[in-house]
Amino acid sequence: MEEMSDKKPYKAGFVALIGRPNVGKSTLMNRLIGQKIAITSPKPQTTRTRARTILTLEEGQIVFLDTPGIHKAKDKLGNYMVSVAEHTLEEADVILWLVEPSNFIGGGERHIIEQLKKAKAPVILVINKTDTVKKEEVLAFIDTYQKELDFKEIVPVSALKGHNTERLVKCIFSYLPEGEPFFDEDMVTDQPMRQVVAELIREKALRSLEDEVPHGIAVSVERMREEKNICHIDATIACEKNSHKGIIIGKDGQMLKKIGSSARHEIEAMMEMKVALKLWVKVKKDWRDNDLLLKNFGYNPKDV
Repeated sequence: MEEMSDKKPYKAGFVALIGRPNVGKSTLMNRLIGQKIAITSPKPQTTRTRARTILTLEEGQIVFLDTPGIHKAKDKLGNYMVSVAEHTLEEADVILWLVEPSNFIGGGERHIIEQLKKAKAPVILVINKTDTVKKEEVLAFIDTYQKELDFKEIVPVSALKGHNTERLVKCIFSYLPEGEPFFDEDMVTDQPMRQVVAELIREKALRSLEDEVPHGIAVSVERMREEKNICHIDATIACEKNSHKGIIIGKDGQMLKKIGSSARHEIEAMMEMKVALKLWVKVKKDWRDNDLLLKNFGYNPKDV
């Protein structure tokens, strides 16, 4: 007589993270994975491409699709970002909608609700940044949102502090289909290393420049080669105006040195080797509306 196995079936699937810009999608994904993959910044619309990040546990594999924030597009880059986010909903087995703790549902959230009403995948509402409000207030926020859509689950979390994120992972697995893993268990992202490095440099630029330069910067890695246990990286920061170029370089090149130094330290920690990083700054006027330049910077509408 065969013994009955009490081992739970292996589950695997794709989970889309959506939400308005700057609600903490990348922070949450980095927290769940346990290491930094997606860039974060206090500025909105930090994420521009769809990054696949993989969490493999004993019970299964979750492939997170971190999307750009859904917002009103102002240029071709904006159209690309919104298109990426909306296409991701069609591919997902589970959708996580991240919102901030609030009783106010604005126009941006209303637009997302309309998108979610058309989605076939189960939707889990994640109320993020709960560390910034009182516990008793969270119940009121839950009540506000559950009147808008039939959510499978509502999970309050703090991505920054890690509060309740283990419960969120369990909720995700409960709605994933059974199946074999899509990626090797030691993989944490399907992005090429060049893209990860470019995004890290862009993050450091955004954080160092604060409000001095708008979001109109992009980074491309021109060269990346290993030689005598040192990785040599040449990268270009593109901006839209000559005045921005001067700000990025800074007096006597100090700002560019600051960006390069902070980026190099993080790249070295990620690659576990010494890095020699050289940065240049070039003006690419109106690159966010130029199809060729968008493609050069890795934002290819054909990939959507």
